[in-house]
Amino acid sequence: MRLIKKYANRKLYDTTARKYISQGRVAELIKNGEPVRIVDHVTGEDITAAVVSRLLGEENAPENGGIPAGMLVQLLRKGSDTLTDYAHKYTSIFQGAMTLAEDEVDSLVHRLVKNREITVTEAKRLKHDLTRYTGHLKSWISEKIDLRVNEVLGKMNLATRSQVMSLTDQIEALTRQVDRLEKAVTTRGPGKQAGASRDVQ
Repeated sequence: MRLIKKYANRKLYDTTARKYISQGRVAELIKNGEPVRIVDHVTGEDITAAVVSRLLGEENAPENGGIPAGMLVQLLRKGSDTLTDYAHKYTSIFQGAMTLAEDEVDSLVHRLVKNREITVTEAKRLKHDLTRYTGHLKSWISEKIDLRVNEVLGKMNLATRSQVMSLTDQIEALTRQVDRLEKAVTTRGPGKQAGASRDVQ
């Protein structure tokens, strides 16, 4: 695995090649399938996820500090267009973002900017993308739930809501007809009803 150290001045040092490399070169290595681990030079903390998030941000994909580094690396390798597919397959990754209130998103973005993990421009894009993608994800989940509920109802041979409403309308129509017939019979009187019965026989 290629070990890269990040310095306070944001420079990246490739310990394998023993030279400084650009973020673009790091992205290229990842896209070519080379295992990469990026650590903070001072603390030794693994910051692969943060750096790869930034690289994704530059490719107009949303960032999410909760996404594992391995997933971010896969996103970078396959391209930002696959983000929605990953959201569909790994819904749990985005659950945290879905439950974030707007002020919590602001707080998260502000903290990332304060810690110099992202720039102000990236922060604006992150907030926009989080809102957009969580909106898409909510719609997708809602559609899938409706689909699954209908499938289960179909297998259980239960009536759907529209079928129940249709039956209710039919019952109400039949009830109105019965009421009209009862009124007609009442207005004719018992004698006429009996005569009508004999005529029918």
